[in-house]
Amino acid sequence: MDSHVNALSAGILLFLIMDPLGNIPLFLSLLKNVAPKRRRWVLVRELLIALGVLFAFLLGGGFILRVLQLKQESVSIAGGLVLFLIGVRMIFPPKEGLFGDTGSGEPFIVPLAIPSVAGPSTMAALLLLTNQHPGRLGAWSLALFAAWLAVAVILLSSTYLYRWLGEQVLIALERLMGMLLVALSVQMFLGGVVAYLRAAAV
Repeated sequence: MDSHVNALSAGILLFLIMDPLGNIPLFLSLLKNVAPKRRRWVLVRELLIALGVLFAFLLGGGFILRVLQLKQESVSIAGGLVLFLIGVRMIFPPKEGLFGDTGSGEPFIVPLAIPSVAGPSTMAALLLLTNQHPGRLGAWSLALFAAWLAVAVILLSSTYLYRWLGEQVLIALERLMGMLLVALSVQMFLGGVVAYLRAAAV
C-alpha cells in the first residue's frame, strides 16, 4: 500500500473489498428460507461477527505476522493475488455464485460473515495497514468501522435496494467494483514485488 494512504482511502479500499452491492443477491438468497422475523436478527448477528473478526486482525495483525514470521512483502503479494482472483470473479461470476455452493438452512458465520464481509483480502489489507503504519491504529480502526457501517447499512437495506435498482444494475455495479479491485490488486502485488526486490538488494 502507498505510504501516503490515509483513513479515507483505507476506508474506501476496505469498502470496495467487502463488496456490499455484489453481496446483496447472495444475502437475499441465503436468507429467503429464514423466517421473516429472524432475517434482520441473523443479518445483524453475521455483520457483528464479521466486525469482530476484522478488528481481531486489525489489532492482532502485528502479532500474527511475527508468529507466522511473515514479511510485509509476502502479505502484500499474497493479498494482491487473492484480491485479483476475487475481482476477476466479480467481473465474471461463476454460475454457482461468487463463493460457490453455500448449502441450505440458516447461515451461521459461513458464508455471510466469512468470507462475504470478512474475507481474506480484507484481512490481508488490515495486516498491511497495521504492519506499514503501526502508529496509526486509531485511524485504521475508524476506517474499518466506517467501511463496515456503510456495508451494514447497504446490506440491511438489501431488499429495498434490490427492488429499486434491479438485478441488472446490481450486476453492473458489482462488475465495476470488480474492475476497481483488479486495479488495486495489481498495485498491491507490484508494491510487494518492488519491496521484496529492494530488500533483496540490500
